[in-house]
Amino acid sequence: MSEVARADRWRGRRRNASWLAGLAGLAAVGSLAGTTVAKSLTRRVTADDPHRDEDFELLDADRSCIVTTSDGVPLAVREVGPQDAPLTVVFAHGFCLRMGAFHFQRLRLTEQWGPQVRMVFYDQRGHGQSGSASPDTFTVPQLGQDLEDVLTVMAPRGPIVLVGHSMGGMTVLSHARQFSKHYGTRIVGAALISSAAEGISRSPLGEILRNPALEAARFAVRYAPQAVHHTRGAARSVIGPVLRAASYGDEKISPSVVAFSERMMHDTPIATLVGFLHALEVHDETEGLVTLAKIPTLVVCGDRDLLTPHEYAEAMAARLPKCELVIIGGAGHLVQLEQPEIVDDALVRLVERATPSKLVALTRRLRERVRNRV
Repeated sequence: MSEVARADRWRGRRRNASWLAGLAGLAAVGSLAGTTVAKSLTRRVTADDPHRDEDFELLDADRSCIVTTSDGVPLAVREVGPQDAPLTVVFAHGFCLRMGAFHFQRLRLTEQWGPQVRMVFYDQRGHGQSGSASPDTFTVPQLGQDLEDVLTVMAPRGPIVLVGHSMGGMTVLSHARQFSKHYGTRIVGAALISSAAEGISRSPLGEILRNPALEAARFAVRYAPQAVHHTRGAARSVIGPVLRAASYGDEKISPSVVAFSERMMHDTPIATLVGFLHALEVHDETEGLVTLAKIPTLVVCGDRDLLTPHEYAEAMAARLPKCELVIIGGAGHLVQLEQPEIVDDALVRLVERATPSKLVALTRRLRERVRNRV
């Protein structure tokens, strides 16, 4: 055997040994993290449940279609409102969620905006009902390109407002960086909810990401897909409890809302979960803020958000001269599910500032006058 062959074999054995050791470590660390953080989660659920009878699958009944990305990934899309509405609002969801994360926005804003606004929702690649993709494409720049594909098919004409939550906000920022010419012309407003322009290495999730044990799951997803099932439970035991515990800040959160968000997280494929972790840690889309500075913007964050703390929101807002900053007291990372009324009101104000006509604002005022008379 040649020296080169011996060296390759040695490196292969060393890599496999490291992977197996990492897998064992992942299980141990995951068990500890799951136990510790789950205890925190149990303190954040109340017996009172105002959303006990909520239909969280409402979006599934809306008009649907498939948008195929430039690299061939089918994205599940839903829309509500007239196709010839004066304005289109497009929603991009966050990590380990799906379009249903905007359930309360779809419910309230459909009534609020009426025929003046069409809302478009879609599942990001690897999430929800959208297709899987190569782990190499699980990057924030790719998500920005996916958003452009959605806009090209679903909103080829007319003004657009973009709304992104968490990783969806990073998607908007990436799109702004890559397609800046659309901003101030077709794209007239943008909202960044519980998001960050740079990697989240300083958050609790960032600390977990630096755990060497997660390399086992990353290795399996990229190089040993047949072994992914061995890492599934361990990886979820590390990341899952952190995501769940950081989702809400108020102890009075509805158990049904908690169950819904946990279901979205649990249904996310392990390859997607692990594949996007590195992207969240290292992304840098601060250049997108330069583009967003041209248009009316909204930045929203809960003051108990552990994943993208309000300091991130304040830093972004400081660079956006046409920005409204909304920090919601007592809310965690899933602020649009926890405090939907405040988020919805802020989105209404954004649209009124961003729309090139006054039709949306006028419709809202007329509807409110009618309600006041009843």
